Amino acid sequence: MLQRMLSRFTDAAQLWCVVLLVAGCASSSLVFSCATPFAAFAVLAAAALPLRSALGAIAAVWLVNQAIGFGLLGYPRTLDTAAWGIALGGAAGVATVIAAATFRRFAAVGRFAIYPLVLIASFAGYELLLLAVTPALGGAEAFTTEIVGRIAFLNAVWLAGLVVAYEAGRLLDGAVRRHAVR
Repeated sequence: MLQRMLSRFTDAAQLWCVVLLVAGCASSSLVFSCATPFAAFAVLAAAALPLRSALGAIAAVWLVNQAIGFGLLGYPRTLDTAAWGIALGGAAGVATVIAAATFRRFAAVGRFAIYPLVLIASFAGYELLLLAVTPALGGAEAFTTEIVGRIAFLNAVWLAGLVVAYEAGRLLDGAVRRHAVR
């Protein structure tokens, strides 16, 4: 299954993006537990991958997050926690679609110039979807200005780091290829 998923990625930059997202998710899940920056991950995936591949990468990121949460961090094994996990996965998917649509809408503007706008749109969609499920699942107290602001800041910092790492990897790959051709 993993080999089939990885075969979708047509070049080293796309594969690097997926590796970076999964590694970033693993580290953020271990450090921040319940504050994984899914909107930041969605933005990088949408910037670097075709939509179908971006959604697959985000699904992989979500699975890693859930495996770490339930396997290592001891998330409660309750129906409520599982429902929140599903909601997070759905919200991450929506954030990815919003990011891809925003990149497409503003394609004439340089990608680096619109990263902040794409993050705002993606984060808003992500958080609004999660807020929409609180009547059924509870947890509205987690949507205070302070908490949402802190998570937004965390997403912005993660996105900046992910973009720098992704672009550095792309540049390094290009330099290696140019050197190998000579």
